[in-house]
Amino acid sequence: MTPRKRSPHPSSTGPPAGGEVVLGVDTHGEIHVAAALCPLGQVLGTKSFPATAVGYRRLLVWARRLGTVRRAGVEGTGTFGAGLARYLLAEQVVVFEVNRPDRSARRLLGKSDPLDAQAAARAVLSGRATARAKSGEGPVHSARLFKIAKDSAVKARTQTINQLKAVLVIADPALRERLSSLGNRELFRTCARLSVNEGDDGDGVAQATRVTLSLLAQRIEHLTGQIDDLNQRLTRLLEHHAPQLLTPVGIGPDSAVTLLITMGDNLERVCTETSFAALCGVSPVEYSSGNRSSRRLNHGGDRQANAALHRIVFTRLRHDPRTQAYYERRTQEGKTRREIIRCLKRYAAREVFNLVKTVSSDPLLSGRPGSESVRPACRGCRRRPDHRPQPLRRRLPLSADLRRHAGRRRTGREDGGHAVCRPSRGRQRSVAHGAPGPHHLGARPRTAGTGEDSIPDRGPPRNPHHP
Repeated sequence: MTPRKRSPHPSSTGPPAGGEVVLGVDTHGEIHVAAALCPLGQVLGTKSFPATAVGYRRLLVWARRLGTVRRAGVEGTGTFGAGLARYLLAEQVVVFEVNRPDRSARRLLGKSDPLDAQAAARAVLSGRATARAKSGEGPVHSARLFKIAKDSAVKARTQTINQLKAVLVIADPALRERLSSLGNRELFRTCARLSVNEGDDGDGVAQATRVTLSLLAQRIEHLTGQIDDLNQRLTRLLEHHAPQLLTPVGIGPDSAVTLLITMGDNLERVCTETSFAALCGVSPVEYSSGNRSSRRLNHGGDRQANAALHRIVFTRLRHDPRTQAYYERRTQEGKTRREIIRCLKRYAAREVFNLVKTVSSDPLLSGRPGSESVRPACRGCRRRPDHRPQPLRRRLPLSADLRRHAGRRRTGREDGGHAVCRPSRGRQRSVAHGAPGPHHLGARPRTAGTGEDSIPDRGPPRNPHHP
């Protein structure tokens, strides 16, 4: 029997030569296991590489031999895969954060490093993995490192303070009565300067108590100095890179740094304020069944960012008159305290997102809260030197009186950075030049004494292309 020869040409289901491949990586402390898939889901190969700079280069060279690498799914981009994610981003590869495989899939298919790498690539290929990896290079990553050192110092200082006060409770009555009336700052200063040679032998309990109190107080002072130094570093970093975050009421350096860390250095990974709210765990979650329609609090997201927004809201409830007036108004409307705080946290997330986006290069995201963002003027508007584009407003149905004035509408296309205007053909479109925006009022301000939906008279149009 003559064996059948294989065709030298690839099969119809195989990947095209030189086509795109999707990379998936299962990261570990010593080695990374990579898998390459074609756009049709076929496994092109799997291989292990050392978790070193040389290993990162070898991994990408191996993947590019199989095709063009534009997307990669990496497990643990904030831990074991951080170095690989930074290298891939520097090589113009879009990196997605991939969670561990589902437990039901693991029970059916088993667990191995090549299977996990293939699952990471399939998550990117199917669109389930949508979270962009943080770049890890920039001022936000520096702030993250400072924040790690500060949080550990705060935790250690709190533990040491509790130990000092516990030792003081069981101390000699004379020493305890002398120190118990002091405040914390004076107590730590006094304990740090306790003399260890006050007429007691070196093995006595009183001598051991004074030595322990002195060492614990010195440790508290040392940790306090570290915390103060880190606070100054974080404040200088914020004032240099994101000073607009320190302007609103209730946002301090610690909360601002926490929210910046949540967003990351590459701001394009969080496209809208809705996604940022979901990332912070302040977006409402649908909780409906049958005839009941309701929402509940979001218990997911970054809990550190959620705690920062919580601190901002409670600070404003104490010191901000606008927040206090809002709280009273919503209370009269029948809202509970939890619902009002959820709404306030959602508003705070929107404000922080808009403030951070002011440093973005995107002109449509550069408007500060409180000021009205505008679209670029259309090509026809450049014929009128005195024309000013209208602020972004929500499109609402117009009355019959306003439809007679609506001579133009805005299409979704843009040309050269300027929106293109076309005749409205009688449709119900907003008169204002602009796309739907965050405002909740009508498209035009009302004028007293001219009717419910009337608009201010702007005079006759300058040319037939403008109302």
